[in-house]
Amino acid sequence: MIVKDEFLSRIRKIFDLNLYEVKVWAALLSRGTSTAGELSNISDVPRSRTYDILESLEKKGFILMKLGKPIKFVALKPEEVVERVKKNLMNHAKERTERLENLRNDEVLTELNGLFTKGIKFVEPTDLSGSLRGRQNLYNHMDMMLRGAEKSITIVTTKEGMNRKFEAIMPTLEKCKKRGVKVRIAAPIDSTNQKIAKEFKKVAEVGDIEGKMKARFIIIDSNQLMFMLLDDEKFHPNYDVGIWINTEFFAQTLESMFDMMWKDLKKVK
Repeated sequence: MIVKDEFLSRIRKIFDLNLYEVKVWAALLSRGTSTAGELSNISDVPRSRTYDILESLEKKGFILMKLGKPIKFVALKPEEVVERVKKNLMNHAKERTERLENLRNDEVLTELNGLFTKGIKFVEPTDLSGSLRGRQNLYNHMDMMLRGAEKSITIVTTKEGMNRKFEAIMPTLEKCKKRGVKVRIAAPIDSTNQKIAKEFKKVAEVGDIEGKMKARFIIIDSNQLMFMLLDDEKFHPNYDVGIWINTEFFAQTLESMFDMMWKDLKKVK
């Protein structure tokens, strides 16, 4: 079987298969139906592993086992495999989500919180810091910070950043507003994000910083700060990097600087 390594690597990523699984699957697709021994020879996968691999592929919905002697395996149409894999992923995600939701009222979460509470007592506030890589991780951490806000939230972002944040954090900001948290958002505003800026007006004061500042940061309750290190116009989302720190001194200093600029910003009406 001659299949380019580049193609196999791409299939592995798309379908989340290991190297042996993708080799055996490709071999079976090239034959339609075959025995484990034949597939081992074609795919160069050790015979001792082939049955395990075939069993795994069957469970994932990639192939069927044909009854009889010798046992043969049947390839499914790739379109059918895609639908099966999608359905399995959705069911798996639903099960995991329900399990995590049920954890809210479980004693396991109480125990975990107990461990965290005890451990955090020994941590200096300035030690509560870390770096985050990848835009999705940044937004996940940002959402956590917002959910813990009690008094104020200050967000400075870019034009495209404002559009992205609407989908990522708007629901959480709506809850913050209901709790009485004061929210301010500043970004360059033009025709590309004016509509989003007006939507943000429902939960926050919004100011236009066009020409005054280019930065990406968020301050929570004047003591937590997260700032992004890279220009989002120049780097891929997967390479985005942010720093989170718990520092009242620096957060208040940065917020004071922002307050002076905020007075002169044109506010969205």
